[in-house]
Amino acid sequence: MPHATQHADTAGAELDSVLRGGPFHVALRTAIAARGLPLQRVQHHLSRRGVKVGVTSLSYWQQGARRPQRPESLRAVRALEEILQLPAQSLLRLLGETGTGPADVAGAVGPAGQRGQQFAAARRHHARVTVPGTVDRLLAELGRQADGGLLTLGHHEQVRIGPRRELAGREEHHIVRARRDGVDRFLAVHHGDPGCVPERMTVHALENCRTGRVRRHHDTGVLVAELLFDVRLRAGETYLFRYGVVDGTAGVSHEYARRFDAAGGQYALQVRFDPAARPVRCHRFTQQSAATPRGSRQALTLSGPHHCVHLVEPRVRPGIVGIGWDWT
Repeated sequence: MPHATQHADTAGAELDSVLRGGPFHVALRTAIAARGLPLQRVQHHLSRRGVKVGVTSLSYWQQGARRPQRPESLRAVRALEEILQLPAQSLLRLLGETGTGPADVAGAVGPAGQRGQQFAAARRHHARVTVPGTVDRLLAELGRQADGGLLTLGHHEQVRIGPRRELAGREEHHIVRARRDGVDRFLAVHHGDPGCVPERMTVHALENCRTGRVRRHHDTGVLVAELLFDVRLRAGETYLFRYGVVDGTAGVSHEYARRFDAAGGQYALQVRFDPAARPVRCHRFTQQSAATPRGSRQALTLSGPHHCVHLVEPRVRPGIVGIGWDWT
């Protein structure tokens, strides 16, 4: 079976690479895939060793939505090294290099839905995730109402990857319709990659809006900004606005994902790579939720002179959609 042997060799080489360079959640996910174990089986093996970890926690760990730090979580990581037949300390070493990302905190990928409470959240590496408690607190400080009052008709987003393979920033163009009278603002949420520094991020109002109050949370890498419209909208009135976030404060980025809580209008995502940092492969992926397995990956072709890939959802559905890429 030459094809199977070649596939195994490739998978082994990929595992060796991520065990050397990380990050932790990519290495964990690659190791689980290489052993062909569903998360339920991994949980079973952990239970036999007296370690209790839920399937949801394992899913969060391998997506980057949580980072094990508590003593019982680190014990589980040591057991995972045995179960997945990895060198001792290989996963624990990567945990020590992940910086200040969220530790053992539940997360949800991407932004809020297309209607209701309107805000946008950028993805961290392997499930750009918002931490609900943190985001809710920051939004509450800015006076978020129970109903954000906006329906998104169109949402076009461009993500820039810099020469150091970092998430350099992103720009968003929104087309919205007011669901009630008096709507005059939008709350934008940016979540940087692990190790990011929210204090060094900046928000720029680019068209038909201006920047209001900004809140940051260092430990989770979350930034929340108020974008004030130039007018107060009447119910049924449409509005276009554009803003950007400059980041570039974290390490190597590997994907960008966005979550939609409800069905809505068109969504387009484009990822533009610096000429000095071109990935070897790009793919599109979908996921029902942060706690469920990802669907099949679809290869994307990097455009020539502009080094871009993109996806388009004519009408978004509840769930997660994103673009990932491999550097080696």
